[in-house]
Amino acid sequence: MTDGEPAVLYEERDDIAIITINRPHKKNTLTDAVIQGLADGIDAATKSSDVAAVVVRGSGGTLTGGYDLTAASDYSKSDDHPPGWSTPYGAKGPKPREGAWDPVRDYQFMNNNVRRFMKIWECPKPVIGEISGWAVGGATDMVLCADLLFMADDAHIGYAPSRIYGTPTTMMWVHRLGLEHAKQFLLTGRAIDAETAHRIGLVSQVMPADEISSAVEAEARRFATIPANQLALNKLLINQAYENMGMRTSQMLGTFFDGITRHTEEAYRWTEDIAERGFKPVIADRDGPWQDYSQRPDHR
Repeated sequence: MTDGEPAVLYEERDDIAIITINRPHKKNTLTDAVIQGLADGIDAATKSSDVAAVVVRGSGGTLTGGYDLTAASDYSKSDDHPPGWSTPYGAKGPKPREGAWDPVRDYQFMNNNVRRFMKIWECPKPVIGEISGWAVGGATDMVLCADLLFMADDAHIGYAPSRIYGTPTTMMWVHRLGLEHAKQFLLTGRAIDAETAHRIGLVSQVMPADEISSAVEAEARRFATIPANQLALNKLLINQAYENMGMRTSQMLGTFFDGITRHTEEAYRWTEDIAERGFKPVIADRDGPWQDYSQRPDHR
């Protein structure tokens, strides 16, 4: 992405829509503009009679590094929401005292992101998530809403904020993985390589990084051979089974709990540490004991 380019690109061709996060210089990290661009892209694909299926990917060799936390200290201030982010909620009240946290405002702010991610889940057309490079933290809140996940053989996915500063807001992990593996990877925040992701059933297919985009597009185009109403009904039927198991309730709790984790004493000190020492060394301290993400021995 350069000055003047949109944060998210949208293209229709050959019976499919391709939605591309376009912040490669920032590892395609999630901002309000990115999340809104994704939601707008899903809406456009849903409306288009020329689109049978949707692909969601990132530019520059990675899906997304999750929420842009380079200004993480902004998240713990008493403002209605961090600078540069939108919220659909407003209410009268006294000016918050220093350090105060309004859980309702926080929930409405974060749930606005959940609602936009869930457009992927609710889209009546199949959505394929293309996982290249990294899909970390908030990236999983988004991409696990997709119907099918294809993963590059050198890619990694994981919810690193499990270690501090977050809980999954769309909470798709347990529904996609089951109890044992959900606990294995959410209690630890461990990064999951492509081989493991395929073995535990998190992704549909793994393929060489230089082949994944063409393979995903080929799979998406095949959906044009099936009536759109047939696809919509089958997707709705499958999704409804999981919603009947309490998925929306888990999302509500996950979104509330996410706010709580960002307003603990440990979280305040963590963001203060980022402000003092910088983002990279603090993240290195978080991930060093686990030897993953940027602290993988082969990544340094």
